[in-house]
Amino acid sequence: MNSLPFAYLIPIFLLALYFIFRKKKPLVDPLTDVDKKILDDYVSYYHHLDSSDKLRFEQKVAEFFSTVKIEGVGVEMTTLDELLIASSAVIPIFGFKDWQYKNLSSVLLYPDTFNNDFQFEGGERNIMGMVGSGYMNGQMILSRSALRHGFSKSAGKENTAIHEFVHLLDKSDGATDGVPENLIGHEYTLPWVKMMHEEIEKIEDNKSDINPYAITNQAEFFAVVSEYFFEKPELLKEKHPDLYFQLSRIFAQKPAG
Repeated sequence: MNSLPFAYLIPIFLLALYFIFRKKKPLVDPLTDVDKKILDDYVSYYHHLDSSDKLRFEQKVAEFFSTVKIEGVGVEMTTLDELLIASSAVIPIFGFKDWQYKNLSSVLLYPDTFNNDFQFEGGERNIMGMVGSGYMNGQMILSRSALRHGFSKSAGKENTAIHEFVHLLDKSDGATDGVPENLIGHEYTLPWVKMMHEEIEKIEDNKSDINPYAITNQAEFFAVVSEYFFEKPELLKEKHPDLYFQLSRIFAQKPAG
């Protein structure tokens, strides 16, 4: 009996290796009815979605749980905390079909604000959230008080957790510089940078309702206005229509319609 020519064996061998060593997708447990009720009660963004988008949001939340570890430090984790963290991750990337935070492995939840030494007791604690770097690379730290406040009715234009996840999106191209090159076409980069500097000047001249923390640098500007975009989209569209348009393009979604 004639054997197969060697040239035919190579692709068969490679195909066999693919099926042997391919990475299996992690199992994704669907959200429970209790989880969905919590989302509907506490996450305004989710509450206003139609039924098909709610299902897609739930799937993205479940996928986040399957790929990122969430741990409490000095605090007992609750289902509410976990769902608010996952929602903060999903909201900025909801316009993208298959986005995953490849630069994030874990989220640490602290009970309250912390300092640069990651201490959440004592004085000089004013950090509400942080994306880790150096030996903390791949980790995010959030204050539970800030996390919950961001989803409360009194939060206004602010949401600390969304702010930090936007930093991660910004960082995904290798530089946290306020220019998310993975999300914005090259031809729109210079107009976006120009708009950032124009808006920063308005904030410095007290001619803007954007949080003054945005003038810290371009990265903080992007994160701050993104909070505004997701928390008060109608107001941003009314007061800053050009900025709203640019952010709609960057995030591939129009929360104000």
